[in-house]
Amino acid sequence: MATVTTSSPATLQSCKHASHGVVRYCSPLPWRRRSYSQVSTRATASSHGQPSATTGGRVEAPVGIAAEAGEEGDSIRRLQNGPDVRGVALEGEKGRPVDLTPLAVEVVAESFGEWLREELQRPEGEELRVSVGCDPRLSGARLSAALFAGLARAGCSVFDMGLATTPACFMSTILPRFNYDASIMMTASHLPYTRNGLKFFTKRGGLTSVDVEKICNRAAQKYVARKMGLGSRGTPPVVMRVDLMSAYSQHLRDIIKQRVAHPTHYDTPLKGFKVIVNAGNGCGGFFTWDVLEKLGADTTGSLHLEPDGMFPNQMPNPEDATAMSLTRDAVLAHGADLGVVFDTDVDRSGVVDDTGAAINGDRLIALMSAIVLDEHPGTMVVTDARASDGLTRFIASRGGHHCLYRVGYRNVIDKGVQLNNDGVETHLMMETTGHGALKENYFLDDGAYMVVKIVIEMVRMKLAGLEGGVGSLIMDLEEPAESVLLRMNILGEPKHAKQRGTMAVEAFKNYIQEDKLSGWVLDDCGDCSVGEGCLVDTNDHPIDVDAYMYRAKFYNENMRPLGMVHVRQSVHNPNIALNMQSYLPGGCKSMARDLHESGVNEFLDTREVEKFVK
Repeated sequence: MATVTTSSPATLQSCKHASHGVVRYCSPLPWRRRSYSQVSTRATASSHGQPSATTGGRVEAPVGIAAEAGEEGDSIRRLQNGPDVRGVALEGEKGRPVDLTPLAVEVVAESFGEWLREELQRPEGEELRVSVGCDPRLSGARLSAALFAGLARAGCSVFDMGLATTPACFMSTILPRFNYDASIMMTASHLPYTRNGLKFFTKRGGLTSVDVEKICNRAAQKYVARKMGLGSRGTPPVVMRVDLMSAYSQHLRDIIKQRVAHPTHYDTPLKGFKVIVNAGNGCGGFFTWDVLEKLGADTTGSLHLEPDGMFPNQMPNPEDATAMSLTRDAVLAHGADLGVVFDTDVDRSGVVDDTGAAINGDRLIALMSAIVLDEHPGTMVVTDARASDGLTRFIASRGGHHCLYRVGYRNVIDKGVQLNNDGVETHLMMETTGHGALKENYFLDDGAYMVVKIVIEMVRMKLAGLEGGVGSLIMDLEEPAESVLLRMNILGEPKHAKQRGTMAVEAFKNYIQEDKLSGWVLDDCGDCSVGEGCLVDTNDHPIDVDAYMYRAKFYNENMRPLGMVHVRQSVHNPNIALNMQSYLPGGCKSMARDLHESGVNEFLDTREVEKFVK
């Protein structure tokens, strides 16, 4: 594999480390402070066969080949996780064999390239430019080589951004000087170091679950064909090295400078502010060095900034109690104005205010709603259906409207896009996990951009002479007395997990509809053309269902609401997630007891529920 390195797409220089069929990573990108040893990986070699003149030198699988070797093809289809591809890339998980192999990545990448050409209606031979980024996982180098090879087999020119963030990958299709046709980020977000995955973008945004299903179906056929020895060895790809992160960081800095417009020090609007960043050894360290510090902020005391694919200190996850606690301690120890927690690939974030209060989940949505509603009075805010009634009242108290929709960041964002297309002004879409997208930012879930908005508000409040930090904006948010998340593994073979998970959710729904649970009522979640627990979408162009879920409310004999339960399939693991919120102490245990009697134990391992109830 030939490698080319460049400081901008317009100036390409041969990399002295390039060699035939081998990727050797060149000097670290400017935003990485320390040098790391070079990593050498060999591109996966496709099996030999005869090329077809009608497929640009590629051999396609005969029709029906995947059906003949069903299990081989299904192993690729099972890698789909909603709009992403994810799997086990390294040994080390009990009961989970490695399934995201170099060959699997290569056929998925090749299928994405072919899908992209068809989607953009580009003829064979016309250049397709695809950028690739990755997080620091140990499997990244080996799988990147396979990714490059697959894209090259589909006729794509490959631009390697190295260590990058998921939002930056999308922005590489937008920012001047780059403007790629598509981008792929290799990451498994907050999942263990043994996992890895792929996220796909075009200029329109992230792919839908339906798009990824088509790609995986195509990849399954290729996978079976390669396993059978069909297909030619592709030409070693030429990979261009580009520095996208510097341009992306400049983009974020410019937004802060322009919108703060500091009256005395325009170029350093964060001078005098202390901000702690906890990157969790993921990709978020750049925000400290190339955004905050360059704008004048003091980031002394920041945590776990250097990339480390083993994530030795904590999982990079704004929902992680350890991550938030460590950040809180650092904020208080250093007298910081704000603490920031990023997930691995920086498409999610959470913050800690100057008092040490954690702001994630409903609190983060409330904070962003307060900021956005001040800028866009009356706007709709879309969240997933795990959000609390207190959040709904908070949004309404500020003149906004709240649409609760299906769990899944892509579902929430797509619903916001749909509402805007239907003439319903919708500027904010957020999941309770920390995924948040704004209309002003291409409907992109970007954890760094969310923090940019919060930082701007923090400076504006100081300039206006307002008392208290950003946490003062959500002082009146009503929160449940209890909030509990439990997970129940789906019984049976993993390949049947999706079907059995659907049956478990349906059993829960039927039990309530048949009035077998006193005081329980299925909740339609909102009034934005949805019903049946957000599964039925009566919009003219309904969004496809990627996982089954239901939300139910629990009332006492006087029809006073006591709590809420949300039951859903996980798109990442073979389990069912149970979110419970109670307005009274002890209510979650009462709801868990009722759920245990609802017939779901035929399909689920309910021991975690039983342990909680005791």
